[in-house]
Amino acid sequence: MRQPVRARLLRLATLLTVLPALVTLTVSPATAHPTGQDVTGSDENRTRAWVEKRLKDMSVEEKVGQLFVTYVYGQTADTTDPADVAANRAAHGVDNAAQLIDEYHLGGVIYFGWSNNLENPHQIAELSNDMQAVATEDDGAPLLVSTDQEQGIVTRFGPPATAFPGNMALGAVRNPWAAGAAAVVTGAELKAVGINQNFAPVADVNVNADNPVIGVRSFSGDPGLAADLTAAQVLGYQGLGGVTATAKHFPGHGDTDEDSHVSLPRITHTWEEWQRLDAPPFEAAIDAGIDSIMTGHIQFPALDDSLLPATLSHDILTGLLREEMGFDGVVVTDSLSMAGVRETYGDDRVPVMALAAGADMLLMPPDIELAFDSVLAAVESGEIGLDRLDGSVRRILTLKHERGIVADPYADLDRIDHVVGNRLHTAVTTVVTEASTTLIRNEAETLPLGADSGGVFVTGWGQSTTASVAQRIADRGVTASSYWAGTSPTDAAVAEAVARSASHDTTVVLTNGAWRNAAQARLVDALIDAGRTVVAVAVGVPYDIATHPGVDASLATYSYTGPALDSLVEVLYGEVNPSGRLPVTVPTAEDPQIPLYEFGHGLRYP
Repeated sequence: MRQPVRARLLRLATLLTVLPALVTLTVSPATAHPTGQDVTGSDENRTRAWVEKRLKDMSVEEKVGQLFVTYVYGQTADTTDPADVAANRAAHGVDNAAQLIDEYHLGGVIYFGWSNNLENPHQIAELSNDMQAVATEDDGAPLLVSTDQEQGIVTRFGPPATAFPGNMALGAVRNPWAAGAAAVVTGAELKAVGINQNFAPVADVNVNADNPVIGVRSFSGDPGLAADLTAAQVLGYQGLGGVTATAKHFPGHGDTDEDSHVSLPRITHTWEEWQRLDAPPFEAAIDAGIDSIMTGHIQFPALDDSLLPATLSHDILTGLLREEMGFDGVVVTDSLSMAGVRETYGDDRVPVMALAAGADMLLMPPDIELAFDSVLAAVESGEIGLDRLDGSVRRILTLKHERGIVADPYADLDRIDHVVGNRLHTAVTTVVTEASTTLIRNEAETLPLGADSGGVFVTGWGQSTTASVAQRIADRGVTASSYWAGTSPTDAAVAEAVARSASHDTTVVLTNGAWRNAAQARLVDALIDAGRTVVAVAVGVPYDIATHPGVDASLATYSYTGPALDSLVEVLYGEVNPSGRLPVTVPTAEDPQIPLYEFGHGLRYP
């Protein structure tokens, strides 16, 4: 395959430059604390002394506040923007972040695009710094500032931040170094803008092709591979990445066909199946020294036959996670606004029950005032003992001190442009992403396309994605056009795509969830039936190939990020030899128990 000299030198430079990260990732967790600190002797004593002094000086209200993490609208801590102020009043009864932190003594905040927190790196860093200034006034504890930067389809901090294709793509690479390097880069960029906790990695093992909420967010359907990559990311985030990692969603959300955002899924694994399938990545995360673990809003009868959601289950959070698995870090709930945890109990009871079950940090209650007052009342009545409250606050404060947030909670504004999206980070994502693209089927050596292979028509899922792929092809001097057929193509859209494909030699059709979307599958079948040369590309889960097994060629990118599309077109034209391997088994469409392509399958060019 053609490998330009510049590209080879770039890869070599990348590998040499990130060698320190590789060294970090191969140090035994038994000898390296995830913070990079020596926690023996004086450092450990200093942490303990600071924590115990803070506990002694805190009021009950301040302790209760440390348990809560929530969102707030606005690009500044003291926003006066009318829309943000109105949204904050409706959600929290305050005008802005500064008032919210003061009112509830928050332990943390979480950033989203929809809450208008993430405009650009400098704005994010200044927001983080200003909120930390509010939190630490009068010797208060600094905040855990978090987001969900899983990469791939769950990416909160966008351009110019470095984009990776996500966990399942890393599973296709099959290399802990790649997963660790992605975590180092992602963590370093989060830290540069004052975000010190990432709600990643997803440690769920996706063994159900119909899973609507995990899918490509999972590394793999193989528990061993998922465990190896989870551990690598924990060490990457908490080592050179410099941020707290959070494995989710305990005890394992990988085998469900329901979404806990809108319902309460039930996992029917036996105890033995849980040990074999779900537990390994969480065990690996704990062995790697992970700071925090997030609960899942799922029923797991084999672990707790009361059918309480795991978030509210003492058997699961305390009996299993704490006592049997030995985890003594911070347990954070998934969002308490999700239907999966609100289905049976009121919003006043859910935070109290989660705390009683063994959770430490209570994420995004739907009504912060009600949640705060309910926990405070439970402490004052004795339902939640002071020792139990102190235990959670002690863990939270210990994390903040050991992670260095107490010593320096602020982002360095002068370093942002040197870190976020820099050339080294871009090179790392290029190397990682190129190694993930997977060639599943290639009949009659349809691929790679030659320079003389004629015009290419790009259609299918994703308005900007189809256009972007066509543009990348056109940039190579090839005649290319695109037509977005829609997320669920209508009969008219299918007919239009088939008609347009007639004037091109090759049709590239993008799918995203055709496995569960009959309309997308119908588009691919119509193009095949019309006698076109069809290359199908799954830009989401790779299970889509099961709906069109007779296609001329099939690829999986697991993602539609810019680097993933770059790699796709490079593979189409033989500039990169595909090396990814399926991180899951693809079942036949007729019977999910019969494999169509086994875990580990992946073709290369001669």
